[in-house]
Amino acid sequence: MFAKKPIKAIGMMSGTSLDGVDVAQITTDGETVFDFGPTAYRSYSDAERAILHQALGKWHDAPLDTTRDVVHAAHIAAMGDMEGDLIGFHGQTLAHDPRGRGTHQLGDGQVLATALGRPVVWDFRSDDVAWGGQGAPLAPFFHFACAKFIKATEPIAILNLGGVGNITFIDPSFERPHDDGALLAFDTGPANAPINDLMRRRFGRDFDRDGAVAAQGRVGDGALELFLSDPYFRKIPPKSLDRDAFAIILDLVRELGDADAIATLCAMVAASVSVAFEFAPRAPSRLLVKVWMA
Repeated sequence: MFAKKPIKAIGMMSGTSLDGVDVAQITTDGETVFDFGPTAYRSYSDAERAILHQALGKWHDAPLDTTRDVVHAAHIAAMGDMEGDLIGFHGQTLAHDPRGRGTHQLGDGQVLATALGRPVVWDFRSDDVAWGGQGAPLAPFFHFACAKFIKATEPIAILNLGGVGNITFIDPSFERPHDDGALLAFDTGPANAPINDLMRRRFGRDFDRDGAVAAQGRVGDGALELFLSDPYFRKIPPKSLDRDAFAIILDLVRELGDADAIATLCAMVAASVSVAFEFAPRAPSRLLVKVWMA
């Protein structure tokens, strides 16, 4: 077990937007972020992305050797020669049902540890779900450390728009992230996943670069209202979603023209984030946003 002293830790993440693998290094003792190091990115190829799409929704008992090989190869390539004392490996989420079958991140930390010659910490989510959590035990604690790193003194919020959106409300006046009132984190709703899926279906492209298609469209108010009527948005946090939990929204925009459909999906994402602020313990002084794209 590592002594509590600063080490260089490397995080490897491939999200449900299925764009690729992000790698980042930080110097930390597990509680405090002392410095941010280099980052790297390796996009999934079209062929790899197609394989991953076929695997979405599959659970541990499904034969996924080819898909697992894709995940391992992409993460090893993204890692390159980056230095670090240990590696945190999230894996590729295929299915998530915290109050049902659990959660499934594809990948094997031992395979990566052998290939890279360094210790790998992995499968963060399974035990959290087994103990009644929603499957994201580390991200809010990291966000708290980030708030301390930037010396925030007022409440802030960090919004991540990946395949699914999630938000963390942080009150940095607390000393520790696990103090009651220091953190509130949950999934806001769908984000890039349905937009990317519809772009692929209608345009044969993986995403709407620079929002060019959405900017040409008009929002379908009826579809937006139906979307916001889903009970998930009134459910008290903590709460989380599978990538395809809102797959029905593609049906809501089925009758809309191409640009209008994409614009409406974007409006749905924005509206779900707006609703999330109704659960904020205190109004944040600022919102920091991370958008994942290829």
